Amino acid sequence: GCPRADIRNRIAAGRYNSWVETRHVVFSHGQESGPWGSKITALAAVAGAKGFATHSVDYRGIDDARARVAKLHADCATLPNAPILCGSSMGAYVTVAAAADLRARAAFLLAPALLLPGLPSLLDTALDCPVTLVQGWRDDVVRYEQTVQFAARHRYSLHVLNSDHRLSDCMPTLCCLFDHFLGTA
Repeated sequence: GCPRADIRNRIAAGRYNSWVETRHVVFSHGQESGPWGSKITALAAVAGAKGFATHSVDYRGIDDARARVAKLHADCATLPNAPILCGSSMGAYVTVAAAADLRARAAFLLAPALLLPGLPSLLDTALDCPVTLVQGWRDDVVRYEQTVQFAARHRYSLHVLNSDHRLSDCMPTLCCLFDHFLGTA
């Protein structure tokens, strides 16, 4: 939490927003990107405008999905309330794998790589929170059929866009979808 003097100063200044009351969005990037790539930066701006605190876990140098799940747990350990999780590609795998233990408030999954070689499939993993998925029709890394199957199996919201794995050419649409998602999470 915050030191007491800092809390007293913020209360006196009329700008106290306690750590406990703040809603948090935690981002998990994919295997070949970084914690503050263009997609996460754009989505974090949407979350910030809605009053959410944001954090993007830095998985660079961590190739193993299990180690990434442990890193997400460690980064969320100090949060006083259930986070909203947002993961892209391998970051979506990590999000789904960790969501139950973190008591996620909601999950926003982008091009979710739920079938990773050498790891258990997460296609049958049901999350006990609202879930929205976004997938590109032209994704050559994660087949759209897998995402449709996962969404249909669990009755999750699904948006399939005319885009590729990165979804970068649909950023305005992606931001609108995330804004709506945060408004209902």
